[in-house]
Amino acid sequence: MTRPRPGRPQRPTRNAAGPSVKPIGTVRRAQVITTYGVGGMIAIDEASYIVAGLDSWKLNKQQRIIEPRLQSALRVAELYLPPSENSFHGAAVRRFPEMYSCQGGSCNLLQEHRRFGGGSACVCGGSLIPSRFVVACEDGHLDDFPYRAWVHRGSEDGWCDRALHLVSTGRSASLRSIEIICECGRKASMEGAFRRSELGRLGIKCRGGRPWLGSSHRMAGCTKPPRTMQRGSSAAWFGVVRSSLAIPPWSSELHQMIDERFDMLAGESDETIARMAEKAGWLKGNVTAQHVIDAVRRREQLTAGVDPDDDGQLDDTLKVAEYEQLCTPATDDEIEQNHDFECVPAVGDPPAPQIVQVMQVNRLREVRALQAFTRVEPPSPADAGGRRASLSIGQLDWLPAMEVRGEGVFIRLDPTRLQSWESSTPVRERAGRIVANHQKLLDRRASTTGRDAPMSEVTPRTLLIHTIAHLLINEWSLDSGYSASAMRERLYTTGEMAGFLIYTATSDSAGSLGGIVRQATSDRLGRTLASALSRAEWCSADPLCMEADAAGADSLNLAACHVCSLLPETSCEHNNTLLDRGLVVGWPGSPQSGFFSA
Repeated sequence: MTRPRPGRPQRPTRNAAGPSVKPIGTVRRAQVITTYGVGGMIAIDEASYIVAGLDSWKLNKQQRIIEPRLQSALRVAELYLPPSENSFHGAAVRRFPEMYSCQGGSCNLLQEHRRFGGGSACVCGGSLIPSRFVVACEDGHLDDFPYRAWVHRGSEDGWCDRALHLVSTGRSASLRSIEIICECGRKASMEGAFRRSELGRLGIKCRGGRPWLGSSHRMAGCTKPPRTMQRGSSAAWFGVVRSSLAIPPWSSELHQMIDERFDMLAGESDETIARMAEKAGWLKGNVTAQHVIDAVRRREQLTAGVDPDDDGQLDDTLKVAEYEQLCTPATDDEIEQNHDFECVPAVGDPPAPQIVQVMQVNRLREVRALQAFTRVEPPSPADAGGRRASLSIGQLDWLPAMEVRGEGVFIRLDPTRLQSWESSTPVRERAGRIVANHQKLLDRRASTTGRDAPMSEVTPRTLLIHTIAHLLINEWSLDSGYSASAMRERLYTTGEMAGFLIYTATSDSAGSLGGIVRQATSDRLGRTLASALSRAEWCSADPLCMEADAAGADSLNLAACHVCSLLPETSCEHNNTLLDRGLVVGWPGSPQSGFFSA
């Protein structure tokens, strides 16, 4: 992490290292995508910063990631690894919040950091502590807490410009013990600051702050009510991360070479492409000019009809091709040509009649790119791009991304049995409770954006496949050598798809120990599945867990809790929602209605 030089405009430095800047801290590359991305706040020593926009980053052009399907879906030409920390490459940060308070000294001043002289201590000897409180709105805007407006609320004389002091009385751990005192004599505690409509009731409006892009970049006319939150709150930043698997033919060496010059090849005639391929030295071995032409034409078709702001369409477009590839065993030639993907049938027959196919994915590469972020509420299909905050001032042709190499197991359920099961009345009625709650959530979020709410795409199939994936991950965490947090699910439930992939989610060598693919053999998977279903039949929180009318965030679960079904959130596609083990093993009143009840 580096700080932009004050007083000088920061230009995108993708192609040049630029001047040396002393780093002020480090984070792992994966955290720059998932935790401390653009617009996210990070504490370094006793100071607080916000990760600056992509315009201010200094990239190493040698650290490019090539994943044509994801690049085309997100409408960007390039993906880059977050810069490694050194004097020439780094993600820029800006100081935020600007308000600091003196603690441990005699003055207890509360003011902008620059007014303390720019150091790390007050002149009275106290330590400078960044403000604990900030305000944000659902459109992603962020600002310092309006302390002056808060302490002078209800004043007939308006605000004054005298010094503010922050004092903690120590009488309790509640917000009532934190008082803001103005030298004019007015004071107010922080009690009530976190009420949803409190700031709006006082006439305090969102100022459209975008401190990650610079103090001058504000969005005028924001009508969303500001909300108070803790600086380190998880609701202060939700990354919109898109991912895809590198699958044939896109993972082949030919497509990797084409990607570097695709802008020059796109739209050219077949003859021109053939000449350029020969000049570039691509026509060697078994590669012919026609191979190159076909590859370019296929790449041109990738972007047709894909809207990067349509969550469902984007994910479905990427997953349909993956599902087809996972269901199709790779040939020897494909395995030889693709070093990023190897999918072969598991040894033995599937362990249960409800399962028709088990595939060992001996090699895989997943690319995850940070597309945008939201605040206050996590991203939702109801947003349709409306609430997403931009990562840069202008439109850039690249995004930060990371790649994960590992292994996995793909399991496909019997589509005939599945269609018969999900059409039964008890199943539709039970799943309909979650679907109704999900639709209410979409309606509520759409109402804040002024858009029409989409129809919920949650189905009994979604809930079943999601839950059985969780049960197997919990079981494999005991047998495979990986912890649950080191594994991840990828669900294929839209349309005719009916499968899931469980794979390693670590970005280091621990992602390819072989512990997961060994679980795909018929005897091992049979024992694991039997154990997982046995555990699912009884939870130590039963009967409350199984008989709950609603559970989880926004009432999007039924029989699912931390004891039986939930995973670390990094492992789950849906943040531990849309789960119900009743649909897997049955429930009181309909014990034979679970898909695996038999």
